[in-house]
Order: sequence, then C-alpha cells, then structure tokens
Amino acid sequence: MEKHTLPEAFLGRMKKLLGNGYGDFLASYGEQARKGIRANLLKTDREELLEKLPEDFKADTIPWCPEGIYIDNDARPGKNPYYYTGLYYPQEPSAMLPAQALAPEPDELILDLCAAPGGKSTQIASLTRGSGTLVSNELVKSRSGILASNIERMGIPNAVILNEFPERLVPAFYEKFDRILVDAPCSGEGMFRKDPDVTLEWTPGRPAACAARQKNILETVDRLLKPGGTLVYSTCTFAPEENEEISEFLVRTGRYRAEPLSFEGVYAPPSTETEQSPDIHVYPHLSEGEGHYVARFTKTAGSGDRPSSGGKKKTKSAYRKASKRDLADYEAFRSAFMPDKVYENLYLSGDRLWAFPDHIDGAVLSGLKVLRPGLELGTFKKGRFEPSHALAMALRREDVLSSTELDEDELWSYLKGEEIRPSEAVPNGWTLMLYDGYPAGFGKASAGTIKNKYPKGLRIYKK
Repeated sequence: MEKHTLPEAFLGRMKKLLGNGYGDFLASYGEQARKGIRANLLKTDREELLEKLPEDFKADTIPWCPEGIYIDNDARPGKNPYYYTGLYYPQEPSAMLPAQALAPEPDELILDLCAAPGGKSTQIASLTRGSGTLVSNELVKSRSGILASNIERMGIPNAVILNEFPERLVPAFYEKFDRILVDAPCSGEGMFRKDPDVTLEWTPGRPAACAARQKNILETVDRLLKPGGTLVYSTCTFAPEENEEISEFLVRTGRYRAEPLSFEGVYAPPSTETEQSPDIHVYPHLSEGEGHYVARFTKTAGSGDRPSSGGKKKTKSAYRKASKRDLADYEAFRSAFMPDKVYENLYLSGDRLWAFPDHIDGAVLSGLKVLRPGLELGTFKKGRFEPSHALAMALRREDVLSSTELDEDELWSYLKGEEIRPSEAVPNGWTLMLYDGYPAGFGKASAGTIKNKYPKGLRIYKK
C-alpha cells in the first residue's frame, strides 16, 4: 500500500505530547506493522495452536494476550485450513487489549456496543467459553454482515447480533448489562502505519468531532450498565480529546470510578509513567502493536432516568416460544444425530429454529433490528428438519453420532462446494465434516457419497 505523508498538525501535537520520545515514535513509521492472530478458546488454546501452525507463520506469543500470537507479515492466515474451522481470528495485536481489560466472567450479560467486524466480540465469547449472553451491536448495516459471519465461523453459541442505534437498546436493557465494551468510533490516528489511507480522512478538527460523538454514546451506555458493572472504553487514536478527556468526563459524572490497568509488554512514555495508571496507551515505538487507548471503569451509582413506555403500543415479537409439537421434526433429527446435545430456550421465527441465550426472550427483542437472536439450529422443511451451518460450527466431534474426517485436499474441495467421496463408509444421513477433528460444516451421506452442505455464500474458488 502506498505510504502517505503524516499530517503536519498531527505531528506537531505528537511532538508536544511525547517530548524526547518523539524521534523514536516518528522512526517507528518506517517499520512494518505487526500482524497477529488469536486462538479461539471455544476450540483450542494458544499452545495447541502454535503446534499446528505452519513454519512459514514464524509465530511468537503476544505478551498482553494469553491467546495472542504474532505472525510473520508474509503469512496469510485467511488461507490456512484452520481459519475455516474457526481455530483462530486474525487481529491486530493491540486490538486484543480492550477485551482483556473487560475481563468477562461466565454467565454474565455483556454488550459489545460497536462490534463489527467482530474481533472483540469473538474474543469476549472466547474468554467466557460461550457462557452467559453476549449482545453484539453494530450500527452500520453494511458492516454487520461480516460481524455475523465471524460470529458463526468461530462457533459462538450465545451471541445476539443487533443493528441498532445505542439509544434504541435502552428500553429493553435499562441497567441490565454486567459489562460493556465501547470500542468507540474515533479519528483512527493509531492506524496510520497499518493503513496509510486513514490519513486521507483525518483533519485537525476530526478528534473534537469524534469526542462529541463519543460523549453522546457514553451517555446512552450509562443507562445500559448496571450499578457495580464494568465499562471499558477504547479507541485506536492518540488524541487526548478522545482519550484522557473522555475518561475525565466519565469520572466527573460522579457515577464512575477509574480502575488501574497494567499489561505485560505495554509501556508508557517515561514522562507519564506511574505505578498504577487508570488507563493505558499503546505507542508503536514502545510496544509491538498499533496505537490504542484503553480505560476501565466501575459504575458506582445508578443513572436514575428509567425510560417510560410513553403510552406506545408494544411491537409484536417476531419470535415465539417453540412448543413440543413444533419441535417434533427437530427432536427426530436430534435423537438420530446428536442425542446428548440439548439446547434450551428454543424459539421460532417463521420456519427457523433458534436457541436463545440465557438472558434473552422474544419480548426483549421486540421492536429491535435483529440479525441473529442466538444460535440458529436450522430450518423446518416439509416433513423434516435441516440443520444450519451455524450449528455445525458450534458442535464438537463428540457431540454427534456421525462425522467425516477430511484431509487437506478434501477440505479445499468441500469448501468449494464439491461432492465428497469418503475413503471409508459413512452411514446415510447427516454427517459433521471435520478437518483435524474440528468442524467445517455439514454434509449428507447417501450411497457412498456426501452431498455438500457448505453454504453457497461462503464457498471459495481459490486457495
């Protein structure tokens, strides 16, 4: 990619901000940005993944993320077979910090407010091992599709994906979330090295404009986070207006207490370093990552402005609780294919069957733009049930009675949508297609061949 000239106004501010460290900061823009991947704890861990990665990845561990791995800049993580089985997520190394700072616990209700493309949402789900409920919201509809695709590929069973303005969440989730991550829209200065095109969108007034928007977002977030809950605010910029000044704004409300943060491998400039910092910065000349800011807060008091219904009629929910009669064909499929795998909280939307996470029901989602209300189990056809690709990616080999192991050549054929002729006999009916024991999707065996059920929209035609 062409390297663009760094804006003069940006450089002038950074020189004042960094003092003696400015020369090293500027020199770092002559170096390549580090690439990273993060192990998906729903399927593997860092040590196991390191053993599986090819030599040309030249992998090394990322100090601030126990699941993070640096890879060589020439490595192509999106072309490796394990990418398609959801064993890892390609992610810029410093972008792994906010979810680590959030420190999610199992069984909590968690919101990732600005979630696309899904790096932080998939990390949160990974850290909780898929328990509790994750609400991943993305305002920009064109970006929400890739979010849904990444949630699916990583085999996440407990995510609700919304496409909403933050304030539209308040009536359904007033002070309900245990933890909220706000990776706020920002001026993007921290990405200038990784993506020089970002410099073309920057103006001297952009940080102040972003800061105004960030304050509006956080005023809504205050109504979504429960007292005692945890808020993590992060940006990929250096601008104090969008970082320290936003943190100070939160503390001045009297409802938030800043919490100290410390991560191995993240170093502050000597002029600002303290023993316990309420926030952290990643500078490319001090740490092996792109520019990032992260701050963590505890909410100490309620917001005190519970929304009223305003006399409006409630919108009829698009989802209804599935009855025993509704589930007859699904139960026939389940008993024949995965008899020990039981999903609860089942809802119908048209002919599609969903397993909702613990904190969600049809009434909560009423009136919201929902892309995914939970784990899609499949679709009811005439006289039968057809399982979804999302279900396949959320399963393990031990969950099913029939599975088919593919070698690498067979996997690429499967990903292209080709029919598979297994070397060993496979019982007729649904089979979970595996690569090295990890699911890649479904197939349906009949007369010695396996009909390909990999979704057409995901099929690849080049390696």
